[in-house]
Amino acid sequence: MISHLFQRVLLIAAAMLLAVPASAELYGAQGSMLANGMQIVAVPNHRSPVVSHMVWYRAGAADEPPGASGIAHFLEHLMFKGTPKYPDGIMDEVVARNGGDQNAFTSHDYTAYYQNIAVDRLALVMEIEADRMRNLILDPKEVATEREVIIEERRMRVSNQPAAILDERLDAALWLTNRYGIPVLGWEQEMRGLSREDAFAFYHRFYAPENAILVVSGDITLEQLKPLAEKYYGSIPRVGEPNARQRSADLDATANVSVTYSDVRVRQPQWWRKWIAPSYNAGNKADVYPLTIFDSIVGSGSTSKLYRALVIDRKVAAGVGVSYDSAAVSYGTFSISMSPSPGVSIEQVQAALEEELAKILKDGISDADVARAKERILAGLVFAKDSSLGAAQGVGGMLVVGVPLEEIEDLPERLRAVTADQVRSAARKVIVQSASGTAILLPKAGG
Repeated sequence: MISHLFQRVLLIAAAMLLAVPASAELYGAQGSMLANGMQIVAVPNHRSPVVSHMVWYRAGAADEPPGASGIAHFLEHLMFKGTPKYPDGIMDEVVARNGGDQNAFTSHDYTAYYQNIAVDRLALVMEIEADRMRNLILDPKEVATEREVIIEERRMRVSNQPAAILDERLDAALWLTNRYGIPVLGWEQEMRGLSREDAFAFYHRFYAPENAILVVSGDITLEQLKPLAEKYYGSIPRVGEPNARQRSADLDATANVSVTYSDVRVRQPQWWRKWIAPSYNAGNKADVYPLTIFDSIVGSGSTSKLYRALVIDRKVAAGVGVSYDSAAVSYGTFSISMSPSPGVSIEQVQAALEEELAKILKDGISDADVARAKERILAGLVFAKDSSLGAAQGVGGMLVVGVPLEEIEDLPERLRAVTADQVRSAARKVIVQSASGTAILLPKAGG
């Protein structure tokens, strides 16, 4: 599973009109550091005696060596193949037998492993996760079998999905020298060459305490978590210094690209555009919070400005989607997608979108629009923090890309401070000035 966690969390409950009290911390998370360099964070929520235990590694697809695309995701799969203490299949069996569940996911910037379980079983999953941080065993036959599994996963999720094929090609063209242009699943020809030695090399380089963050959310406090973390993770020796997050910033702001793909399997034409946008680490960081609000104003479901203009009023689009991803080590992206209504061409729906965006950027964002967007976003944060897994993902997904815990807790206040002028300014810089990539998906004769 691959996700852009934090920005999705922001929009989970966008229709709710709750508010975070001005004096409240967002998560109430507290952190500490073990002597071996592992960061630990507790996110208390005592509503039920359960916890979500997550270990985040600062290692994703953008950290892979050239020619070995897909190794980060491949290793994620292989991490479930066991250790001498917990052989293949035993980890899942033990967690399930104790009433829990577990999974993992990989992105360009990180890989994360998690278990949801009763708090009185927390020590058990900590022992398992700590054990496989340094004691992984890889049987050559299991490696060969699992390599076929990830290749089949690519066929299902990319090769058999025309939209995914096009999106992969768009990213490759848009990102140029930045490794975000390489798919997380990997290129198939390189995936076929991934070896046991490749997996171990990536594992030994990145899977170490100084390169990891432990986040435990739920019925726990930092005082309770710290001795457990010391016991199970504290004895693991550090390998070196934390992973240096090397990402290219050599992006030509004037290089807009367009990619068109036709396929007999396409029934509904689609259009989407991605702009390279500021993140918490690249570009103008001050624009991240205004862009988060702009995202909500133009893309928060059926009440958003673009949906009302293009779907309800002008009836040129059957649907509109908007997404802003800012939790990244390098740049983020701002994306808009549409499906034209029957009888409407791709050229017509694109022209209509550009007209509406121009209107919005000129004089279409009011103080009232900004206030309503803040309410929606803050409501989503309230909803997300009520879930132990949602809170662990919200905190961990930002920490692992380098956002300090204090800034995460201060997110509501930073959003409240945004003005309409800041939203308009930040949006213009992205929509008008930033490099973009446009994807056009069309049916092909014979389908």
